[in-house]
Amino acid sequence: MKVATVEEMREMDRRAAEEFGIAQEILMENAGLAATSVLDGQIGIQGKRFVLFCGVGNNGGDGFVVARKICSLGGETLVFIVGSAKKFKGAAKANYQILKNLPCEMKEITSAAEVRRQVMHSHGIIDALLGTGLDREVAGLHREVIELINKSGKSVLSLDIPSGVNGNTGAVMGTAVRADWTVTFGLPKLGNLLYPGYDLGGGLYVTNISFPPSLCEDAALRNAINDDITLPPRNPDAYKGSVGDVLFIAGSASYYGAPYFSALSLLKAGGGYARLAAPKAMAPFIAQKGSEIVFIPQKETEKGSIALANQERLLTLADKMDMVVIGPGLSLEQETQQLVRELVAGIGKPVLIDGDGITAICANLGLLQKRKPPTILTPHLGEMARLTGKSKEEVAANRVEILHKTARHLNAV
Repeated sequence: MKVATVEEMREMDRRAAEEFGIAQEILMENAGLAATSVLDGQIGIQGKRFVLFCGVGNNGGDGFVVARKICSLGGETLVFIVGSAKKFKGAAKANYQILKNLPCEMKEITSAAEVRRQVMHSHGIIDALLGTGLDREVAGLHREVIELINKSGKSVLSLDIPSGVNGNTGAVMGTAVRADWTVTFGLPKLGNLLYPGYDLGGGLYVTNISFPPSLCEDAALRNAINDDITLPPRNPDAYKGSVGDVLFIAGSASYYGAPYFSALSLLKAGGGYARLAAPKAMAPFIAQKGSEIVFIPQKETEKGSIALANQERLLTLADKMDMVVIGPGLSLEQETQQLVRELVAGIGKPVLIDGDGITAICANLGLLQKRKPPTILTPHLGEMARLTGKSKEEVAANRVEILHKTARHLNAV
């Protein structure tokens, strides 16, 4: 499934109207209908009372549709508008006018304290405050309302994204609603899936609000989540040599856990051979815990890391493997870092580069561009910072865009 930025979602809305004649009112109606369906399935609606906090943008308009649907299903609603109703436009304004004609209590509020009693006597809260377009810190009345929601102990359904979460980065903009469920519209947004936003969204539901497939599957949408992978059935006649033979080049003095866990992970996943090329002094100790691993002891540097003298032997062995993993716990020893660069350049099989292996290639990123077999990097925040020359804080604040820029840079090296 594709994942959209806030800007991409706005463009999809525009194209839906201009190219396909799908009015904003239709999109909003479908969004509200889907959210109401989730609410009914999770809590039940008939005979229950719900408080809706609606902002003055389209997210508030979605909330008005939900309020109308709740009433039609036998529930009771209290709609509190956070802001001036004079600011409503387009489909949001149209749904506001409709709700005014129905027996639904609705009013603008000036403080969270004035509605605390109604919140505490409700069966649930619908968060339709801010939506995905938030680009500044939450303050004032919006902050008060979010704090009231979070302290209420009530079940919370957020529309599109928990209010206070940045739609592009998942960052909390000062404060944010902690939802039990989130119904996001059209496509999931980056902020729905990136932490801490993901952690605040509760159960995530994605609903198509009448966008045609050509919009939802457009190649211009650069981000996507993986489809579920169905593992093939294991051949009853399989043997260890037929289900994966992987070489792990890992470990150094004092770093026993990284090579052990990486090699063992292949076997736990159903792989056949996990061959661990580690410094010879550490092999007996790892073997006490992981006797299933095949050990290939390596010559060591004075500091107990894998020596450059192992290069030719490792290249020869790698040529016989299905895949090579290089880097876990290798250390930052200069000679071993040089070995990593030589191996990445010379191995003709798929390679996964992790940990200290990533630090090694930071000195020559052109090695990656020259490789033809598949190459996978698994950087944590600090390693991504070293790859990009940015601070960890910069990377954390804009992970996806920095990832795209780094990929473009590597392709141009």
